[in-house]
Amino acid sequence: MIWQLAWRNLGFRKMRTLFLLAGYGLGVAVMVVLLSVGDAMIAQASDEKLVGGGDVTVLPEGLDVEVMKTGGVGGMFFSIANARFLYQQLLTAPRQSAAVRAVAPQIESKLLYVTLADGRELPVRAAGEIPDATRAVGAAAPLTGGVWQNDEGDRRWVAPTLAELRHDADHFHLRPADAAAPDSWGEWHYFNVLSPDDSRWYFITYIVAGDVPDGRWSAQLLVTAHETGRPARRFSMNVPKQSVRFSTRDANVSFGTVGAVSIESDGRYVISGQAVAEDGSGDLLRLSLVVTPAPRAYFPGATLVAGASPSGYAVLGLRAAATGSVCIRARCEEFNAAQAYHDHNWGTWQGVTWDWGAARAGQYTILYGRARPPESSGSVQAPMFVYVVDSLGFRAVFRPRQIQYTDRRPLTGPGRGPSSARLFDVRGGDTLDLELTVDDAVASDTRRGLVDRGEGEYARRLTTPWFIQMKGRARIGGRVGGVAMRGEGIGFYETYR
Repeated sequence: MIWQLAWRNLGFRKMRTLFLLAGYGLGVAVMVVLLSVGDAMIAQASDEKLVGGGDVTVLPEGLDVEVMKTGGVGGMFFSIANARFLYQQLLTAPRQSAAVRAVAPQIESKLLYVTLADGRELPVRAAGEIPDATRAVGAAAPLTGGVWQNDEGDRRWVAPTLAELRHDADHFHLRPADAAAPDSWGEWHYFNVLSPDDSRWYFITYIVAGDVPDGRWSAQLLVTAHETGRPARRFSMNVPKQSVRFSTRDANVSFGTVGAVSIESDGRYVISGQAVAEDGSGDLLRLSLVVTPAPRAYFPGATLVAGASPSGYAVLGLRAAATGSVCIRARCEEFNAAQAYHDHNWGTWQGVTWDWGAARAGQYTILYGRARPPESSGSVQAPMFVYVVDSLGFRAVFRPRQIQYTDRRPLTGPGRGPSSARLFDVRGGDTLDLELTVDDAVASDTRRGLVDRGEGEYARRLTTPWFIQMKGRARIGGRVGGVAMRGEGIGFYETYR
């Protein structure tokens, strides 16, 4: 009887019945989809490859999470460059202390190969973490036995001493086996120091150059003394390789009796040396300085040019203070917490040119630069960056398309050099307007050194052979995070013509 009534009702109100059936079917379909989505979310949340703990997960830019999860080729070798710098200067920096409670670096499902004693090679899936940090974000796995806690390596990664931080980023390197011009390999510690009245400054370089370490190479201490309105003076001392000590594990360098760079336990650089004037006067320069980098004012290091002509760069003393003396003959200049700077360069530099600058601008310290590989001409616009720090560390990075020079300054050699420059960029709501004014400039003919090395034909083909070193004022303007940036100070700049 019930079925008979149902069929007759369907025939009596056909449209109404079809509408009700369609609505019922749609409701069932929506419920099925929602249940499926919920089930998928629960499955993904329980997936070991997606469990990381915390509220926010930081991944490499452009990484497809599904590719990483399923183990596709694009997810096998991903990594975050300078992860320790991001950890220390961004995620756990004082600037974020009100918003970030804990941060845990983690590596999941990395493909590694293990070579056994019998020569067999096996692929393995490996993971890595800082135990205490992982525990702090609530992602620690259940421990069924033993102890899982930070070791000395974990401690050094998350909280290195100032000396360990310097050694880890400022150590020396070995030339890659496939470098295109092995005899042009060079690596150096560079310091500069400015007198209190801004009228005198010194460029100090401890360089190791040549086919290091197994070929023909040597070292040199080079000091260039500058004074406003007077020609620069170069002082140098060559050092045979037998008297040179450098390491790929620490930043200390010794040139025998000629000079040395060493790092104290508190992170200060102690530099000393002596060099003879290159003008034939026989004047002896002696220096003894302690350079103290400001907290958090550093650039962790980057490869500027890759490939067959690699070059790298790190700045461990972007804002620093120097105390000590520089003496020429019997005249000594004393420094007490004077403005100073320190960086470290390495690579094959034959034909490489660059734009570079480092300056103070009030509470801000600025680093900008770009490098062109040997194949590039002066017209090629290589990528550029402007890096800004303040008292709390890293503040912003900008990527202006170019640096706009105004070449109106008479200069021996190229004829004219920069009298001013400007860098401008807009990144979302952040803006940068950096103006440079040149007070002093010196041009050096890079072809001379190449000819001395027997590379006359190569030197004659250089399109921008004049290396220009400048000193002047920097003025920064713009906004970062809705806060205005304003400041002015002294800096040093380099380019080619």
